[in-house]
Amino acid sequence: MNIIDTSNLTKKYGNKIALDNIDLSIGKGKIVGILGPNGSGKTTLIKILVGLLRPSKGEVLINGNKIGVETKKIVSYLPDRNFLYSWMKVKDAGKMYSEFYEDFNQDKFTDLIEFMNLEMEMKVSELSKGMHEKLNLSLVLSREAELYILDEPIAGVDPVARDQILDAIINNYSENSSMIITTHLVRDMENIFEDVIFLQNGTIVLQGNAEELRIEHGNQIDGIYKEIFGQ
Repeated sequence: MNIIDTSNLTKKYGNKIALDNIDLSIGKGKIVGILGPNGSGKTTLIKILVGLLRPSKGEVLINGNKIGVETKKIVSYLPDRNFLYSWMKVKDAGKMYSEFYEDFNQDKFTDLIEFMNLEMEMKVSELSKGMHEKLNLSLVLSREAELYILDEPIAGVDPVARDQILDAIINNYSENSSMIITTHLVRDMENIFEDVIFLQNGTIVLQGNAEELRIEHGNQIDGIYKEIFGQ
């Protein structure tokens, strides 16, 4: 069974088509990159998968189930913006997650916070953007989820924070789980992807195993990205 299957997945905002008849299958146990510039449909697809948006038409299955309570239990989602209250300390964010999610692993969270050079008594309101990203990712990775969905996890952070975030993803990924990561910063992330999907104007223009695509195109994934999108 695949972790994700979509059929004729379409999302419209008025007359604008954000996703156009997407047929997609993602196998279990893989790290998959969904690549494309801003406005390509990446975040719309992610929000449908996590149940924040409803498709205009088509079918979406996660682990064989339609989007709902059962799928939300097994998906750990990192949105592309901060989702914590400003009054919180780092430890409060962990407490909130432990109360919301039965699969939250407090020991894992403690280890990740230390790895990220954060402290439990730090105030969320005083964190830099990079620190926010590291805290948010620590929360998401501390769940023992079947599917992790990370929306632009390294966007707008400095190179040091970027390296720590990538190391945390690699070190805390389990072969029993699956991970989908959207990004337009392909050069920094391509080495962790097993499969890649290129989205343009709401359609899949290329997909496949990352190493096979490198061989076929005689180029790195970042180079293929620039060929497709002219960037």
